[in-house]
Amino acid sequence: MQPANVNTILRGGSMGSKPVGERLFHVKDPAEDVLKIFLGNRYEHYYPTVDVEELDGRALHVFDWSHNTYVAE
Repeated sequence: MQPANVNTILRGGSMGSKPVGERLFHVKDPAEDVLKIFLGNRYEHYYPTVDVEELDGRALHVFDWSHNTYVAE
């Protein structure tokens, strides 16, 4: 079961190999926002696409992985 506010699923990058439940997020404006996910020593950047995936009867906006940026030490 997903939280009621989930509207986005991530595709690609290291998040792409995670279970579906870990790739679901809420994005305030899925057409405009960019997601930066902190993973250890880096951020993975995900950008909105026009794709939509259906999961349990809910339409989810698809965000594709773009690139990493590393945290400076």
